[in-house]
Amino acid sequence: MPLKKRLKDFLDEHHVKYVTMIHSKAYTAQEIAATCHIPGKIFAKTVILKADGKFCMTVLPATHRVNYDLFKQVAHAKKVELSSEQEFESLFPKSEIGAMPPFGNLYELPTYVDSSLSQDEDICFNATTHSEVIKMPYADYEKLVKPVIGTFAEHI
Repeated sequence: MPLKKRLKDFLDEHHVKYVTMIHSKAYTAQEIAATCHIPGKIFAKTVILKADGKFCMTVLPATHRVNYDLFKQVAHAKKVELSSEQEFESLFPKSEIGAMPPFGNLYELPTYVDSSLSQDEDICFNATTHSEVIKMPYADYEKLVKPVIGTFAEHI
């Protein structure tokens, strides 16, 4: 089953209200947020890291970047590094690289959300392609994903 359908079925099964937006192809989180007229602080980008050699998913606002020292504390890890696209590509076979939705639970990956995202009513994110976005209530997202929430991102 294509991941986009799997993701939408997952949301539907849990009776989550969401909106999908189709837009022209865009590749950076800030570019997508601007194209969709979404504040960058609620557009979530997914960054794949390796913490002590194991893949994990981090979710942070488009306007931020991961602070590795802070993330080490949140993840209780000794070593943290950015994973290359070649390294994690096989983890997301039905998703365009860089357009993975922030649902680590669908990929059996631990998911870490920067606390700044939890302060807004909604969250927006790529829906497996570089031309579709999903907007949904943050509270529903947190309830479904059950991420570790911590402060590990800094404004760009």
